[in-house]
Order: sequence, then C-alpha cells, then structure tokens
Amino acid sequence: MIVRQPGDGTMILVNQTDHAKLSGIFAAHWGNARFATPGSRLSMVRAACFHDNGWHRYETAPLYDATEQSSPSFFQVPTSQEQLDEFGAAIDWLTGIDPYAGLLISRHRTGLYRNRYEAVTQPVSVSRTRNDPRLDGFVARYEALQQRQLESFDKARFARDYQLLQFWDLLSLALCVREPREEIFEPVPTSFDGDGGGVRMTMTPLGEGRIGLDPYPFDVAGVEGGYMYRQVPRAFADEAAFRFAWFGAEPRLARFVFVPG
Repeated sequence: MIVRQPGDGTMILVNQTDHAKLSGIFAAHWGNARFATPGSRLSMVRAACFHDNGWHRYETAPLYDATEQSSPSFFQVPTSQEQLDEFGAAIDWLTGIDPYAGLLISRHRTGLYRNRYEAVTQPVSVSRTRNDPRLDGFVARYEALQQRQLESFDKARFARDYQLLQFWDLLSLALCVREPREEIFEPVPTSFDGDGGGVRMTMTPLGEGRIGLDPYPFDVAGVEGGYMYRQVPRAFADEAAFRFAWFGAEPRLARFVFVPG
C-alpha cells in the first residue's frame, strides 16, 4: 500500500494493485513513430497490470501503528515469510497464464532487491533491504528459475522489455506517491532490436490533471489514466479501527491526461 500524509491530519492510501493498473494503461498505449511497440505486447500489458498482485493479501489487512498514527508505506512493510509466499504465488499464478508475463514480474520482484539490475539511472533506484535469510532465499530461488525460463526467450529482447516495465512502474509511482512534480526518467527504451537505445524523458505537470511527457511515447495524444485512492484520518485507537475506516472510506479517483510536452 502506498501511504501519503498530506499534512492535514489525514492519510491518502493507494493499493499497490491499483497503482499497477495505471502501469497497465501505459503499456496498452505504448508506441508511436519514435517509440517501438514491444513484439510481446499482450504479455507486456499483463505484466504491467499485475506486477504487484503479490500485495493482494496484505491489502485485506493493512498494518497500522497507533503510536506513530500511520500505516506503513509499501517499502516500510516488514518482510515476512507470508508476504514472500504471496509474492511467489503471484509470480506462479501469472506464469501459469502467460509464461513471458510471469517471467517479467518475477524479474521485477527480484530486481527490487538488486537495484533494478541497473536498468534505470534516473530516478535513482535504491535497493530494498536484503539482510534476511528468507529474503535472500526468495531472491536466489526466483533468479535461478528465471535463468531456466530465459532459455525459451530472446535474452536481449527480454532485458529491454524488463527495462520498459521498470519505466512504467516508476512513472506510475511518481504520480501515486506524491503530488505530481517534474521528474526525469532515463533511459527509456525506444527500440527492441539490437542494442536499441534509450532516451531521457521529462514529466511535467501542466495543471488541471494534465501531465506532459517529452518525448511523448503513446499511440495517441490525450491518453487518460488514473488510480483509485481512499483518504482517512491518521488517528485511530487501534489497528482494527483503522481497517474498518479503510474499508468504509469512499473510493476516489485521481485522474490524469497525458499529453506531449
């Protein structure tokens, strides 16, 4: 869960699974004269849409610290074997439907503990904490599976597809974790053949929910997207009270229109 504290005594809460749906919109509209459309387009859309499905169980019972008057944001949630099992189950579930999409979200999950395999230079990737034998075992297990699965796919193309998935994830996070601000993303793939190449992309808020991207990567101007969120007070007597408020809060839509610029 993404947790924001706007400073007015409330928390803005965004499910990781809802953030991922925004990534899926980016994937579905990717490609134009400058940005090549991935050959494995449907698999890429699936991977973007479902890359955070491992958080579904947590979202049924989000944590709350009454002393801090806050729910932890996703990068603060303690590692547990139960959570790692959920990450693994999500990977296995999508792999059973679409092996390439499953491989991509497997690589995405382990990459969060490997500085995204240096696929991104901006924003700077910070590796999640790994000083935990359970987490080390999870990463080692799924990296070994990835190596076997990659025998069935083009490794160079997979590396570019993984890099593109990281951009979609980071662009969505940039809109979900805070109010939109100017951001730089680099490198953003433009091609999937040979060495390909990547460009530096700037995101600029233009007001009234309009987000400018330069260069512009989508198939049409004016792509619409957004995410669902809930807003609740910060102060609760205990975790149960917080959870009831979370489930009972009105779902709201943060809406954006993406345009050249």
